[in-house]
Amino acid sequence: MSAEPTSFKREMLATLPSLRAFAVSLTGKHDKADDLVQDTVMKAWAKQSSFEMGTNIKAWLFTILRNEFYSQMRKRGREVQDSDGSFTERLSVHPSQYGSMDMQDFKKALAQLPDDQREAIILIGASGFSYEEAAEICDCAIGTMKSRVSRARTRLQDILKISGEADYGPDAVSAQVTTHNHSF
Repeated sequence: MSAEPTSFKREMLATLPSLRAFAVSLTGKHDKADDLVQDTVMKAWAKQSSFEMGTNIKAWLFTILRNEFYSQMRKRGREVQDSDGSFTERLSVHPSQYGSMDMQDFKKALAQLPDDQREAIILIGASGFSYEEAAEICDCAIGTMKSRVSRARTRLQDILKISGEADYGPDAVSAQVTTHNHSF
């Protein structure tokens, strides 16, 4: 070990009692303060190359500790306390593979549409153009565009065997798992 890291280590260790006292004043708890001091020392050790020997190491370490404390507080503000696991056990998510399979089915159905209907439904439904804009792009009347979109929607419903809103989303078995009425 060279003299510089030894000196850095010695100066940092000499500051530990003051760091701990400051950490206790911020956290209000000795165990949390010890964790905060440990996190500070770890960060300082990793960043010791950015510390300029001969400057105020105590101020540098206190700044790291203070920044770490506020970072942890912000993080805790975004976290949900669930020590007994009751919140977690009530969470459920519809498996993503169903969405992928539905998208594959939709792409196959879209490919079965006549070109003019596929073009119309993509311009209106996916690209967000108005009927007027889509009609201009396709060089046809607005009524023709509306008719193409309507026929495309009807044809897609037939191909995908969709008869109503109940055909969207999870199947009946999955829906039971993901739609339990829990009070939080």
